[in-house]
Amino acid sequence: MEPDIRVEDYLDDKLQSATDFEHLDTLINSVEFQRRQLQSQLDDASKQLEAARQLAGGQQTALNAKIDEFERLQHSIDVRLKIVAASDAPDEAIRRLELPMKQLHKVDLACRYLLLLQDVQTLCAAARSHLPQSPKAALEPYTTLKQLSLRLRTLQGAADGAAAHLVAYVEAVTKRLWDDMKQTMWNELEAVLKQRGWPDIDPESEVDGEWLQCFEKLIDLQAPEVLYSTDIVTLLPIDVMVQIFVKEFRFHFMSDKPTSSPKSIVTHCFPWFLQRVEKWEAFFRVNFGPILAAKFSNTEVSDKMIYMDPVCALITALLPVMREKIAATLTVATKDPAFLSSLMGQLMVFDENIRFIYNYDGGDVENGWSGLTSEVLDTHFDTWLQAEKKFALDRYHAIMAAPDARNIDYDFAGSGKTKPTYAATRVVDLLKSVTAQYERVRRISHKKRFLIDIQVTILDEYHNYLRGILEAYVSITSAVGRAFVGATKEQLAALEGTGALETLCKVYGSADHIANALKEWNNEEFFVTLWDQLQGRPKSRGDHHNNNNNNNNNHLAGVMSDALDQDRMSSSNGTDKDDGALFDETIAAYSMRKKRAQEFLSEALIETHRKTFRPYTLVRRWATISDEGPTDGYEGVITPELDEPLRICKRDLEFLSKALGTAALRRVWRDALDKLSNLLWTDVLMSHKFAATGAQQFANDVHAISALVDGYMPGISSSLSTLGEALTLLNLPLPLDQHSESAADQQEGEPNNSKTENMDLKIATDRVFLDNSQAKMVLDELSIHALTPANARQILQRRVENAE
Repeated sequence: MEPDIRVEDYLDDKLQSATDFEHLDTLINSVEFQRRQLQSQLDDASKQLEAARQLAGGQQTALNAKIDEFERLQHSIDVRLKIVAASDAPDEAIRRLELPMKQLHKVDLACRYLLLLQDVQTLCAAARSHLPQSPKAALEPYTTLKQLSLRLRTLQGAADGAAAHLVAYVEAVTKRLWDDMKQTMWNELEAVLKQRGWPDIDPESEVDGEWLQCFEKLIDLQAPEVLYSTDIVTLLPIDVMVQIFVKEFRFHFMSDKPTSSPKSIVTHCFPWFLQRVEKWEAFFRVNFGPILAAKFSNTEVSDKMIYMDPVCALITALLPVMREKIAATLTVATKDPAFLSSLMGQLMVFDENIRFIYNYDGGDVENGWSGLTSEVLDTHFDTWLQAEKKFALDRYHAIMAAPDARNIDYDFAGSGKTKPTYAATRVVDLLKSVTAQYERVRRISHKKRFLIDIQVTILDEYHNYLRGILEAYVSITSAVGRAFVGATKEQLAALEGTGALETLCKVYGSADHIANALKEWNNEEFFVTLWDQLQGRPKSRGDHHNNNNNNNNNHLAGVMSDALDQDRMSSSNGTDKDDGALFDETIAAYSMRKKRAQEFLSEALIETHRKTFRPYTLVRRWATISDEGPTDGYEGVITPELDEPLRICKRDLEFLSKALGTAALRRVWRDALDKLSNLLWTDVLMSHKFAATGAQQFANDVHAISALVDGYMPGISSSLSTLGEALTLLNLPLPLDQHSESAADQQEGEPNNSKTENMDLKIATDRVFLDNSQAKMVLDELSIHALTPANARQILQRRVENAE
């Protein structure tokens, strides 16, 4: 046996010295006591282990017994299942029970139906029991019944349409109950009205308490319907009071009386409606306004005037019968375009009166009342548009066919203003009348259709007419045009005299008048608003009114593309650009015609001057030396060959000053005088030699031309200023004896300090030909700024005295 290290440690710990052996007995007793304790614990553990083994063996035996019992039971079940599966008894039992179960289900369902119907009848009776004393109390069972009806309809959808007869019955009972409730309260107020003699009462009187109480009861009864309905609801008490007016309306306008004629709707029906509302306006507001304010002021409908204002409620109650009358009238009007046009205009006026005089919003707080016109146009817009288009185009063609259409309207404006033709002024008036026809229409797509299909179409046609005139003018006046197209004697005769100018002035004045009118319209509130609306919906097409008709110009029919809008109205339409206006493309087109007409006017004047001044340019007497010498100033007579050109110029000036505005007249003549100045410079000044008297005569002639044009346009002769400066240089006096010393000094190159009036031809010539510096000094001294030294030398060489 090997020694135990733990025993050795224990003994070493207890026996460390000799004295420790004196307690050895005590130590042995302690060890013995501990041994006995450990032995006792070991014995107890052995006993417990044996008991546990015995218990586990018993439990295992019991578990085995249960397992055997389960297996026997499972075997028994399997056997019985095989027996049942092989037998048809259960199916037979189920088949026998099917019919009784169905009958039982039907009985149960019928019982539930009866209970539901009983509840429905109970709620109906409860609601009726509170009338007419307490409408609010009657609403509680009615509300329960209404909710039951809505619940059944919802459940029916989930059940694939089951119990259709029950749902329909409950809904019918609910509706009948509501009608009975309204009728009960209706009869009560009707009886009160009959007692008071309504409407044969003073419109300024006040109603009594019983009347007000009946009115309030009906409002209480209808309050839930008003608050929760998505449609417009006519207030019951107002409806009761309006019935007498409805009957009167039907008697006068929907019977066999003369006032029932469709064409009397404008003269009798509309005024009658407005007069009734105006007559009872104060009566309804004073007596019933406080009740409506108290009932609806703090509700979801507090901002709707048809519930807050009794006058608007009165209009709402009267509108249905007016709709009937309008519908009946339209059956006749749609077959009579003239009547339809008149009816639509008056109907829009009627809508405006209702909308603005009585602040009627039709229940639409945001957009306002759309009006009866919008309801009509939803169905008959295309018919109306085609009628208006036909009238407008017929009127346009009549305007263009009028005998005076192509004449200039000289009475259109005062002096200094451009005059259009009668046709242009009438076309603008026609376009204004078209605007008046549709400016009250509320739908954007309808406005756009009118604008494109009628107004822009007329503007296009008139623009093409003006362009045709210019093209015909070019073909007649140009050599190429006459070669390819040809020109009749009548056409050529029409352009003689002021004929060509008149033709061009007609185009210029007409285009100017149309363009100015369109510019004014671009700033008018109606067209600015329409432009903003079109810009705000460039990609939206939801409210366009579709149709399948094509117009004569192959433009829009129904929904229009932005590209076409840009071509016919504005290039900014349908884009993100902030600039632009509704008619900017049309204005640009007319401005182009105006610009071309102005250019042709200038060219016509230039061509006239070229022809009429031709004999003058061939005069050869400029170098003749007269013994009398030149005259002072411009008091001499003009050259005889200038008489005819001056007469032609005066004729043209008189005509153009009447037909054109001041600015246009000056632009045209400025161009013509520039060319005339070049003509006189080249064909007279630079083509001939001039003696002193010849130079003076030429100066007299130019002065005569300047005086003539300045008489009509002050300051316009500045276009001849270059030629005038040349004549100043050309008309320098001959040197005198007293100037010879000064001339000699000049030749020696000494500075010239003499005054301008002392400048003579000799001095000027010597200095100009000396060098450019001296030439510029001479020109400055003579206040000549447009000529160069080279020009000065050329001009001075024109004097025969210098040639000598």
